[in-house]
Amino acid sequence: MAETRRSPAELRSMFGANLRILAQPYPSISELSRQLGINRTQFNRYLSGESFPRPDVLARICAFFNVDARVLLEPVDNIGRGSDPLTGGFLRDFVGGGVGAVQESLFPSGFYRFSRRSFLARDQFVSGLVRVFREGQSTFIRGYEARAAMEAQGLGMDRTAREFRGLVLRQEDGIAALISRKDAMTASFNFLSRVTSFENNYWVGYVARTVREAAETDRVVRVVYEHLGTGIGKAKAAGKQAGYCQIDDLLPFHQRLLQPDVPFR
Repeated sequence: MAETRRSPAELRSMFGANLRILAQPYPSISELSRQLGINRTQFNRYLSGESFPRPDVLARICAFFNVDARVLLEPVDNIGRGSDPLTGGFLRDFVGGGVGAVQESLFPSGFYRFSRRSFLARDQFVSGLVRVFREGQSTFIRGYEARAAMEAQGLGMDRTAREFRGLVLRQEDGIAALISRKDAMTASFNFLSRVTSFENNYWVGYVARTVREAAETDRVVRVVYEHLGTGIGKAKAAGKQAGYCQIDDLLPFHQRLLQPDVPFR
């Protein structure tokens, strides 16, 4: 069979159509252009099929959206988004639908102070620090378990053992995060929704851990997230206070949102 040759205009049109689909989760073309490092006017020309990027710019776009060079030749819905199971064909319109839809206005990048009841001791609470950041169209979360919590479980306390990472997904009434330690040794599911506050910087929800049921410990507890911004000063202060504590050691608004005397349902 003779190979079908595409004209430059057809290639530009296909690329423009695919680029419009890839850009849909982003609320602002200006912000997307900034993340890609491409002039807004030039990016609009790509979207409309009027222009085509240089090879180096095309490579940057493909890496950002996790697609390959077939984006020039066939609809992106036919080729999926690389080998990522979340954005590939089978899960793309289900789990993957929330991956690229976590807008900054919904869950901003930066540092967060969190607090929750301890899973192991119901009379104790845990305060910690995480960082939320974006790479491409995905939103990630990263932090470290408190040393005391690792010691109480008989686990290693070096930096690698304490580290956890996760992926944030958009939900109908907030965000969810699937978080795990290295090699998926343990995992947790987190759900958060924004609550009214003076600076609009609080989220409340719950965290569930993947362990067997035990009468003496909890598997699901309320959790509070407080956005501290992107500056390192507040983050350092919060990091120094991370670890086990009593309810009275937490900030008053954290105490109020955790409702320690109200059973979780």
